[in-house]
Amino acid sequence: MANLRTLKKDIDYLVEEVLTDSYLTLHFHPEKREQVVAVMRKAVDVRNDLFAAVNNPPEKNNRSLVKKHYNHIRRDMFTKVDGLFGELSTIVK
Repeated sequence: MANLRTLKKDIDYLVEEVLTDSYLTLHFHPEKREQVVAVMRKAVDVRNDLFAAVNNPPEKNNRSLVKKHYNHIRRDMFTKVDGLFGELSTIVK
C-alpha cells in the first residue's frame, strides 16, 4: 500500500485530468457549457469526498480495517473518475 501522500497526489492528478479535459471540451464545444460545468463541479465534489475519506480512517489500531478502508478509497477513485470521463464523452457525442 502506498503512503497517504501518494494517494492524495493520485486523487489530485486524476481530478486535474478530468478538469483539463473539461476545459478542452468547453473550448471546442462552447454550446455545451452548462453540461460541462456540471461535470467539473462533480469532479471537485469527488475530490473533496475522497480527501475527506483519506483524512478520516477508521480505528488506527486495527490495521486490517485501515487497509480495507484505503483499498476501498482507491477503487472508488478509479470508478468515480472513470464515470466522469464517461459523462464528458457522452456530452461530446
